[in-house]
Amino acid sequence: MEELREWASDMAEALVRLSDRLYVYRGATNAGILKEGNRALLIDPGAGEVVEVMRSLGIDAVDLIVFTHHHRDQACGMEFVSGIETRVGVPEAERAHFDDVASYWNDPAHRWHLYNFHPHHLMLTEPLAVHETYSEGSSFEWGKARVSVLVTPGHTDGSVSYLVDVDGQRTAFTGDLIYDEGKILELYSLQRGTGNEIDDYHGFLGSRGQVVESLRKVEDTRPIRLVPSHGTIMTNPSKAIRALTKRLKSCYDRYAAISALRFYFPDMFPKYAEGSKVMPIRPGMQIPECLRHYGTTWLLISKDKVAFAMDCGDPSVIQEVRKLQADRMINQVERLWITHYHDDHVDVAKAFRESFGCAIMTDSHVADVIEKPLYWRLPCISPEAVSVDLHTRDGESWRWREYKMTGYHFPGQTYYHSGLLVEGWRGLRMFFAGDSFTTSGIDDYCAGNRNHLRDGAGFDKCIELLEKLRPDLIFNSHMDQPFDFTPEQYALMRANLDKRKGEYGMLLAQEDPNYGIDEHWIRCHPYEQHLRAGTNVTLHVVITNHSKEPRTAECRAVIPTTWGGGATDYAFATVDPQQEEFISLSFRIPDNVPLERYVVPVDVRYEGRLLPQFAEAIVQVF
Repeated sequence: MEELREWASDMAEALVRLSDRLYVYRGATNAGILKEGNRALLIDPGAGEVVEVMRSLGIDAVDLIVFTHHHRDQACGMEFVSGIETRVGVPEAERAHFDDVASYWNDPAHRWHLYNFHPHHLMLTEPLAVHETYSEGSSFEWGKARVSVLVTPGHTDGSVSYLVDVDGQRTAFTGDLIYDEGKILELYSLQRGTGNEIDDYHGFLGSRGQVVESLRKVEDTRPIRLVPSHGTIMTNPSKAIRALTKRLKSCYDRYAAISALRFYFPDMFPKYAEGSKVMPIRPGMQIPECLRHYGTTWLLISKDKVAFAMDCGDPSVIQEVRKLQADRMINQVERLWITHYHDDHVDVAKAFRESFGCAIMTDSHVADVIEKPLYWRLPCISPEAVSVDLHTRDGESWRWREYKMTGYHFPGQTYYHSGLLVEGWRGLRMFFAGDSFTTSGIDDYCAGNRNHLRDGAGFDKCIELLEKLRPDLIFNSHMDQPFDFTPEQYALMRANLDKRKGEYGMLLAQEDPNYGIDEHWIRCHPYEQHLRAGTNVTLHVVITNHSKEPRTAECRAVIPTTWGGGATDYAFATVDPQQEEFISLSFRIPDNVPLERYVVPVDVRYEGRLLPQFAEAIVQVF
């Protein structure tokens, strides 16, 4: 409570009076305060800093707290703002995300092989009692006000907006549908599969249509202002919505013009088949005789019939290689190179090594993930730990049989990705790019993969490397034929990425667009630990500073209620520009706690801005 007083005192000027009875406290969230005498109705009270401000308004009891959506930064301060008689109202479609959160956290489908991200993992870590649920058309009177409910999905599948009619005015509380005129809080929550897309993983900006439709639905009710959960109070709703609609379309058009999905799912992108800003799709080329392709596996065969394999995600590959041995096409498999950590590239890597006695090698960034998958929460991650025999450094070369090989950190499709240049077959320079490129462009259709948008980083770094290496053939793990790019196509892709920096910068709320693109700019490492009761937990919070200047960060762990509640002291670090910094936290698991799975959220202050429970870690007590 002392901490909340500190925050409320520092931010008292953030109390905005909208009318005689309606206020907004602009803290970690924009907390709506509907006042009637000494009582209040709260909307999205966030971390609970609003409690001290309410007291300054003469409020000493809260009748009802309502939430626009289930993300925990909206509700993590409930212990401070609620009382014995306080009722809680939530969207009907998201009730289980408030009062049955254990079902989410204990389900392996929300931990491993992640191709669908709804509901988002910003789930509450402990359940919240729910008294009322709201669906389309729900409404109620409270004091002199009338509150009406619109179902407005987009930021989450079950989000609602609240129309508050009081003092002759209509105000719309819209959750995180919009941040400011033409802006959203972040981009990764809009990752959603739609239409022919098979899952959320392929649905970059897939919720953009829902967001626009929901905002137009709000606009049709003619509110005089929009109050987002995060961002600026907007007094010209139509102008704000029009600007956002335009920017979402522009950003999607820019993405689709060079998207790898145009190759995989051409029927989904008919309007992006041609045009001056659209990259022409390259034709496939002939496979060199030294190579075989099975599933996501490329197999390089030397003159003396020894094989060098790249990736193995399906058991059928092992059978195909055994057939090659039986037919005396190869004698043995000597190495297995891993291009990236995704399950369809590593699920059978251990079995492959056991079958053929080969060594596994990869870039150190990839090895960090596949050797300790418990430490990570990423899309398409496999729980199968794969030990790596040979860790390579960016740009490291070696000889294998008659070939010269050079390994690279190749942060395209995902930051945890490698590339491999192979030279020595008839003068060809062959580059194995994993899943980062297809003949239609770049594979950045999943924001959770960490595609940093910056000169010399992400796909810009990958394209710059390919321009320098000038490979004759580029190999994608999923494609049967290699391909190449022209200098003009490299230039077009880099120009597209350069344009995105400005367009995404206009769309997203933060000073650098990577904060709104990179879902993991704050993460816990290890993500999951299995520990005995009565032992200490050591947790590292990893902060990525995407800014061009140093940034200060503080963080603390929020202790589970079963362990006694409370929080650790804040730990502090200064993070250099465009670098990562680890902040260490330590706390003890009490003796005799139930042997179960616990979620430990982390509060972060970044440059003085409170980000409540922004990340989380898992502790399995045994």
